Amino acid sequence: MSAIDLNADLGEGFGRWRLTDDEQLLSVVTSANVACGFHAGDAPTMRRVCELAAARGVTIGAQVSYRDLAGFGRRAMEVPPAELAAEVAYQIGALGVFARAAGARVAYVKPHGALYNRVVRDEEQAGAVVDGVLLAGGALPVLGLPGSRLLELAAKAGLPAVPEAFADRAYTDEGTLVPRGREGAVVTDPEAVVARSVDLARSGTVVSHSGARIGVRARSLCLHGDTPGAVELARRVRRRLETAGVRVEAFV
Repeated sequence: MSAIDLNADLGEGFGRWRLTDDEQLLSVVTSANVACGFHAGDAPTMRRVCELAAARGVTIGAQVSYRDLAGFGRRAMEVPPAELAAEVAYQIGALGVFARAAGARVAYVKPHGALYNRVVRDEEQAGAVVDGVLLAGGALPVLGLPGSRLLELAAKAGLPAVPEAFADRAYTDEGTLVPRGREGAVVTDPEAVVARSVDLARSGTVVSHSGARIGVRARSLCLHGDTPGAVELARRVRRRLETAGVRVEAFV
């Protein structure tokens, strides 16, 4: 039987504003990518999500980002490597306080938004993220795109490199994500998202933006929590995976 982890970006609110239905999504996913205050999230939100995740046995991960609250971490930024490494370690450490207080721990790290896309090809920025993870300690697994510089450098540094896939994002023929600004970058048809999830989990393939079937081997599947109907879609994905004989479990 094949196995897949389901992860979602959570805690993406600030103050009174909330973007994701964290409580409901935590009843579906097996790993929670918790915003650490740089693209979204604040101390009370981080604490609340860690408590909810710990109570449900969901693995907690630090979703690290460029310092870009106004742009939700999706704007390209130029950050010196030493500064970026320190900021990555800072975010992991901040979330770790609340995870430990909830009786859990930060179990992995995943970049967000512009940083996630940048470290697919940018060796310097990818190395800075890895340096930040090492600085934070604990030899934490790193979650990222298959074939990325980030996962390559993480593995070289002795960190577990965990590839992930996106059922609701379009892929190029090279296996990278189609930029959000392009038409069709986000798959909006719920049934298509569910079917792509099963394909990715069972055969490690997906149909690209051009219509070609490409290989995307992944141990974790990301479900975006900020899309309309995210909770019901996540439930449909999990039900269909389990019906197809796929074991849904955390990768850590």
